[in-house]
Amino acid sequence: MSVDQIASPDVGSPVYPLGTDINEAGHLVVGGCDVVEIAREYGTPAYIYAVDDIKQRAAAYVNAFRERGIDFDVLFASKAAPITALYRLLAAEGLSADVASGGELAAALKGGFDPARIYMHGNNKTPAELRQALEAGVGHIVIDNFDEIERLEGIAAEIGPEGGQDVLIRVTPGIKPSTHTYIQTGQVDSKFGFGLENGQAAAAVEAVRRSPHLNLAGLHAHIGSQIFELEPYEKLVEALAGLAGDGIEVLNLGGGLGIAYGAADEPPSIETFVDTEVAAVRRVFGEAGLPIPKILIEPGRSLVGNAGLTVYTIGSVKEIPGVRTYVAVDGGMSDNMRPMLYGSKYEAIIGNRADGVPDTVVTIAGMHCESSDLIVKDVALASPQVGDIVVTPATGAYGHAMASNYNGVARPPVIFCSGGEAKVVVRRETYEDLLARDVD
Repeated sequence: MSVDQIASPDVGSPVYPLGTDINEAGHLVVGGCDVVEIAREYGTPAYIYAVDDIKQRAAAYVNAFRERGIDFDVLFASKAAPITALYRLLAAEGLSADVASGGELAAALKGGFDPARIYMHGNNKTPAELRQALEAGVGHIVIDNFDEIERLEGIAAEIGPEGGQDVLIRVTPGIKPSTHTYIQTGQVDSKFGFGLENGQAAAAVEAVRRSPHLNLAGLHAHIGSQIFELEPYEKLVEALAGLAGDGIEVLNLGGGLGIAYGAADEPPSIETFVDTEVAAVRRVFGEAGLPIPKILIEPGRSLVGNAGLTVYTIGSVKEIPGVRTYVAVDGGMSDNMRPMLYGSKYEAIIGNRADGVPDTVVTIAGMHCESSDLIVKDVALASPQVGDIVVTPATGAYGHAMASNYNGVARPPVIFCSGGEAKVVVRRETYEDLLARDVD
């Protein structure tokens, strides 16, 4: 691929955090902080988040619902970035939380979320996790299968809560949006939820209604992630309305709104996304003569994805004449698994020469012992050299969350930036951390 086929990086594009700039030294600036100085002080790789960006996106969701005058709740789908400081930040912004494991529940509680505003997900919650949730006073549990109904019924009978545990039934609506197969969740052949077409969802509703210790609060469905088209959400509302009937007060339509990973990506705005769902609920439920339910949505990626980026240091530049130039950095699949898992595409920029002309097409390679450990293929960088700082934007979702210790690598720190102040909210792991669980 030639250089003239690849557009120069635009740090003002939606790929980068809101307010990203270039200072007089030519360095990339995020949240008022020089990323080169952050790299020098805290090392690389490192995850950097623009705090004000996250706040603005959270406010956009909340305001979009308020302006439409409907009962709602916005849940942070915390699997995207289960960071204690992020839970604390979004709890202060008035959001609720969606957790998918006992560990995420513990982090949400530590981050200050009111247990009543926590929703517990998972297609195979263990008895210990269900007990943990009930003992913590979690507001709602999203039931995923018949075994879980029986399991939760027994635990609720034993320990409460008094008056029964509020639950949502997760429905598999048979809707398959245009996104990667691995992040489609609403199709008929899915490990998640109760099938709508085969009658399992209706049977689950009746089973919960018969339960003396479980209270059916509503329905839940999630059709997938990184979605740009909004028509499937209208179909989702239509599908759920047929099951709703009387007594369904809550309709959780999941999340899935896509973000820009590249300059050519044009995802719908938060306002358009919310407007589509609210209008569909009002239309469909109104035509069916049903009460308008409280609408819940679960944004994760669209809250934090573009607010974060990852910084690396170049360790080598390897040119294979007539074939490819590899730029090797000090991270890779241990801090961003998405390119290897989904074939996800990213942009990149030289952070210490962000105003430089991207004149060299390269492939950014990770440092792991895998040929598939390639972070960005065929990207134009400004004359990359050993010691340069490489930045990959749009890594705020599922970077830290999916990080591993492959090859014995210590996981990177998480740094929050706001008003020119950088604060470490997750420290870098040490070798002592890596060995701490070993039993001699």
